[in-house]
Amino acid sequence: MLHSLYEFWTSAAGNSPLEWVAVITGFACVWLAARESLWNFPVAIFSCLLFAVVYFRGKLYSDSILQGFFILMSIYGWYEWLHGGKQDTALVVTRTRPWEWVVVVVGVVVFTLGFGYYLQHHTDAAVPHWDSFTTAGSLAAQYLLTRKRLENWLIWIVVDLIYVPILWYKQLYPTSGLYAVYLILAAYGYVEWRRAARAAAATETPVV
Repeated sequence: MLHSLYEFWTSAAGNSPLEWVAVITGFACVWLAARESLWNFPVAIFSCLLFAVVYFRGKLYSDSILQGFFILMSIYGWYEWLHGGKQDTALVVTRTRPWEWVVVVVGVVVFTLGFGYYLQHHTDAAVPHWDSFTTAGSLAAQYLLTRKRLENWLIWIVVDLIYVPILWYKQLYPTSGLYAVYLILAAYGYVEWRRAARAAAATETPVV
């Protein structure tokens, strides 16, 4: 038992400094997002650049490509949080629209099956379909986050539950641990944003 723990800590400590910096900045950007801070976007852009390299080295190609989309969506989200509300005002937290749920579900299924098939037959991807599913789920959650939809945190919880064992399997121990922490942050974010959504809805309710 002690020998196994020693091997784990030795392996984790031996992971690249690049991964550790990506982990720390990744934690920071999610915590900032849960706090509705605009700083989550510049921190996310920097973290995604690092994770693109980390995932590529781990042969998680779909997740590596995903970081590029995250960077673009972070730029978009930065603008939306500032100007995406009514009359060019800052966005407030709202519920996901029914049509958005349809787009999210269909998009995740199609992407998972299609890109998973491509990775399985044309690359040496470690876990092609799971890799594709977490990628699709992450894209869906990130889009909802850029629009300040409350339920983005529920999707992140599902995605994080899958990421933890996948990254552990690939011996990316610090990153796997980060996604375990993400689970806690996602739950925290959901509670905080639900409170904010209720406050925003109460403010918009007309007085009779």
